[in-house]
Amino acid sequence: MLTEPYIEQLKVWPEQGRHIVAQFDTETIIVYQAYKPSIAQHVINTGSFGGEFSYNRMSWIKTNFLWMMYRSGWGTKVNQEVTLGLRIRRVFFEKLLAQVVSSSWNREEFATKQEWEQAVSDSSVRLQWDPDHDPSGGKLERRAIQLGLRGEILAQFGQKELLEVIDLSAFVAEQRENLAFNGILALTTPRERVYRPADPSITTRLLLTDWI
Repeated sequence: MLTEPYIEQLKVWPEQGRHIVAQFDTETIIVYQAYKPSIAQHVINTGSFGGEFSYNRMSWIKTNFLWMMYRSGWGTKVNQEVTLGLRIRRVFFEKLLAQVVSSSWNREEFATKQEWEQAVSDSSVRLQWDPDHDPSGGKLERRAIQLGLRGEILAQFGQKELLEVIDLSAFVAEQRENLAFNGILALTTPRERVYRPADPSITTRLLLTDWI
């Protein structure tokens, strides 16, 4: 995983709008999840989700490292002590994006609330836009994406699509201390940039903000 000083990344991140900010290359993208040690260790050891992990619930993936840190309290919240970086193929990620249904009713996409509710019921991928956060947890104008997976899609993600599992616990702990004792000038985070889907129709459907 590539890392970069946080203060340097601020210069190239958009300050507002809806954006997919992630670490990616030509073939893969990294998403984040945080779990209690017993679940995380199974994934680290086997390269797939199993053991105490439940496939009967929706599981949410995030592309923004700092949003994950906000959600997990930098790895200090109960049952979120271990942060995992999960590398998947961009082809699979865009398959997820193509299937999303928003967690809230979008009148431009669904004429009636009933149509949206039926789409939510039928979909295996849920879309949610949340305020992104700075390293100290402050809310930003920029929106961060998270995707909820369930059913067959979750099974594919957890059992077939993981190319690499990265245990970030030590890195998170180190950077948590850097931030606490030395501030953002000492903070290093995974190198992330704005991700644009290959299919323009996905960009339109997700209402992504233009970015050059």
